[in-house]
Amino acid sequence: MSAEISVGSVALVQPSAASLRARAVRTWFAKPQNGVLLVLGLVLTVTTVAPLFSIVMDTFSVHPGSVDSERTGLLSGYTTFNWADLFGLSYVDAYGQTIRTGLLFDANFLQPTLNTVYMSGWSCVGAIVYGGFFAYLVTRTNIRFKSYLSSIFIFPYIMPQWTLALVWRNLFNSSAVTGGSDGLMASVFGVRAPEWFCQGLFPSSVVLALHYSAFSYILIGAIFRNMDANLEEAATILNTPKWKMFTRITLPMITPAIMSTVLLVFSSSMGSYPVPHYLKYTTLTTRYVTMNVNRQGEASILAVTMMLFGVMMLVANQLSTSGRKSYTTVTGKSGQTQEVNLGAIGRTVFGIVFIVLTLFTSLYPILAFALETFLPNPGDYSFLTSGDTSALTLKWWTTSENLTESGMYGQLGILHNSLIWNAFAGMFFVAIVCALLSGTIGTLVGYGVAKNRRSKWANFVNNMAFLPYLMPSLAVGVAFFVIGSNMGLYNTFTLLILAGTIKYIPFASRAALNSMLQLSDEIEESAIIQNIPWWKRMVRIIIPIQKSSIISGYMLPFMTCIRELTLFMLLCSQTKIVTLLLDYFDEMGLYAFDSAINLILIITILICNSVVNKLTGASLDKGLGGN
Repeated sequence: MSAEISVGSVALVQPSAASLRARAVRTWFAKPQNGVLLVLGLVLTVTTVAPLFSIVMDTFSVHPGSVDSERTGLLSGYTTFNWADLFGLSYVDAYGQTIRTGLLFDANFLQPTLNTVYMSGWSCVGAIVYGGFFAYLVTRTNIRFKSYLSSIFIFPYIMPQWTLALVWRNLFNSSAVTGGSDGLMASVFGVRAPEWFCQGLFPSSVVLALHYSAFSYILIGAIFRNMDANLEEAATILNTPKWKMFTRITLPMITPAIMSTVLLVFSSSMGSYPVPHYLKYTTLTTRYVTMNVNRQGEASILAVTMMLFGVMMLVANQLSTSGRKSYTTVTGKSGQTQEVNLGAIGRTVFGIVFIVLTLFTSLYPILAFALETFLPNPGDYSFLTSGDTSALTLKWWTTSENLTESGMYGQLGILHNSLIWNAFAGMFFVAIVCALLSGTIGTLVGYGVAKNRRSKWANFVNNMAFLPYLMPSLAVGVAFFVIGSNMGLYNTFTLLILAGTIKYIPFASRAALNSMLQLSDEIEESAIIQNIPWWKRMVRIIIPIQKSSIISGYMLPFMTCIRELTLFMLLCSQTKIVTLLLDYFDEMGLYAFDSAINLILIITILICNSVVNKLTGASLDKGLGGN
């Protein structure tokens, strides 16, 4: 309805409230970023919250054939038995009888939780100390071989997470301590490391610290590189001792980077399955896999626990960095931060030490996996002491017909094994689709948030897009396993793609958001004045300007997905994708096939990383001393 008002001989029509609201809606949707944020906000909320809600409900569900069904006598419906049994609470069944619970509380919950916290905590310490010290050497000193070291240091992160775990096992295991065949140190040098060194907390923490030290190097190194030279110059002029300069200026400046590293490393380590699995350490992830056989509801509680830890780490990080420290210099000149002179001998010694360290963490795994595929008995390095190389064999690669070949268990050689290459093709397909979907969604999220950066809804969408990254991979996998099983999607590429897309959106959204924030609004406004459609503005103006960051937003999910194991391990059979074949061949005793798959994955990832650098000109270590 519209009201008509007469002014003299002219009749003015006053629009109704409904028409005003409709006009406001049209005006709001006239800005493409508003529609993008509305649609993506709803989609991300459903696809992120629904699986999390499903896993919480699964803790109360009755699972036929599981302990909760057996002990309660129920075949369907909901029960609190799973919570009572895991935590030792009193449970009364439908007949009023009290069921004894909590007999395995220590083994199924308390000890795995403590072990997970210990492993994640020590991984954080190791990553910060190792990566932070290396970042200091590269950015603030005149260490030799800086360019090479900066590039090679990030290799452990680029490679699959379990790579160093397998290398550690092949190096230090011995028949006298861990059983099985002797590793390289025992068979060649006669060194038998103690059990705590071969398996358990120590090696798991060291391997994860080495793998995630790239986080510390990149985040802390960026602050070291960009630190205002006035601060240290002013402190030097005022005769401030070096120790006080470090504790009162340098350390507070890098605290946000340290906290961000703790957040990333702790959350990622907590969700790690292959490292504690191969190094025989019981954590929440390994215990989940064990319990999921006949205690599915209680296993889901472990997944909820992992998610709660991720949320707690995020809240702690936000509280610790809510107030930024600022400094005002009272004297001193502005200038370049001077490098610390390590001396002619010191700079060379430090350089050689890190060359040796990175040799074992970056190049040795490739050589070790390649060598394993030529040994008649993988893990047996006796030929190195005898010098007899005639025992080396190509059977693991070239066997094409003789299925009775010793030790092959009916499998064809790697080059002729359709099981491996079909699984690799499946992994490649999932990685490409996940990269396309997560890259596109992440780019649109970054665009919408950058345009409406002061909007509460934009902040909500941004947080929803980033939330899956903070959740442990296994917890996200469990959530999609529950919802996928209920929808009949188990063991389908659809479920793998859905889980991978949601998990990897943060990579693309962060890359896109950072690049979109650098664009001036005038660039797009000038195109709007000329009535250029939104899709053409994106394709012809915005994307070409920020193509490096946007391409990275597509390539990073691809590179991460192609080496993913923990996220997908519950969502399909062992032969569906190539990373899951590791356990399949491990159970068969075909360890040479394990090494070959790892070698193929590493080479593929390194080639993809080189392609990213060539296409985008970007590198993880760029600006920190690398080329």
